[in-house]
Amino acid sequence: TLTVEEVYKDRDQFAALVREVAAPDVGRMGIEILSFTIKDVYDDVQYLQSLGKAQTASVKRDADSGVAEANRDAGIREAECEKSAMDVKYSTDTKIEDNARMYKLQKANFDQEINTAKAESQLAYELQAAKIRQRIRNEEIEIDIVERRKQIEIETQEINRKDCELSATVKLPAEAESYRVQTIAEGKRTQTVEQARAEAERIKQIGSAEAYAIEQVGKAEAERMRMKANVYKMYGDAAIMNIVLESLPKIAAEVAAPLAKTEEIVLIGGNDQTTGDVARLVGQLPPAINALTGVDLSKVLGKIPGAKA
Repeated sequence: TLTVEEVYKDRDQFAALVREVAAPDVGRMGIEILSFTIKDVYDDVQYLQSLGKAQTASVKRDADSGVAEANRDAGIREAECEKSAMDVKYSTDTKIEDNARMYKLQKANFDQEINTAKAESQLAYELQAAKIRQRIRNEEIEIDIVERRKQIEIETQEINRKDCELSATVKLPAEAESYRVQTIAEGKRTQTVEQARAEAERIKQIGSAEAYAIEQVGKAEAERMRMKANVYKMYGDAAIMNIVLESLPKIAAEVAAPLAKTEEIVLIGGNDQTTGDVARLVGQLPPAINALTGVDLSKVLGKIPGAKA
């Protein structure tokens, strides 16, 4: 006996049991069951349909879980494959970069060696060319030196020839003329020197005579001044008074010089006032003489017997 769930779930077992139960009955009717198919199993209350839904949901759930697990496994596998592929790619790229770097390094080394070889070759070429140019220049210099030596020899011979020609045509006559002019100049110079010496001696004699005369005049003047000083010393204030009195006319002349141009002088006032003015003018004379000569006229007159200041 099968349960409803077993009938619904295990259709093959249900079909085998149905065949096992029905075969004897239909066999007695002369019918042999060779094969049959259970098209559907259902009920009126939709119990089996509900079981189908649960089964369907379970199957779907299992299917979704399986799909998710499959997707997960597929993602993991895909990631692992991608990782492996990336590892292979990175490894390949690294090898490619390493190979490229090695290629570039080797190429750079090769280029450096090639450039070094080219530079050395160029330098060797330039050095050899410079040596050749230097050798050519040295030979040119040697040629120039030889040509200059020859030119100098030719010029020396030409100079000697011209010197001989000048000696014959110009130098000897010029030397003779120079000697004549020099002799004449020496004679004139000697004459001029002698004349200058004579003139200097004459001026010296005249200067000595004039100096002697000036010396004698100075001595005479000094003697006169000495004698005059002795006289002043001997006579004292009287001599000084004599000098003052001799100077008074000159002083009066200098004072009266402006008055010489005056045609007329008019005095206004009485006789007493005029006399007083004259007395005051005379009274101012000693201070004026003292200011001009430094001699106190009142004291000098006081020392003279019979004089009254």
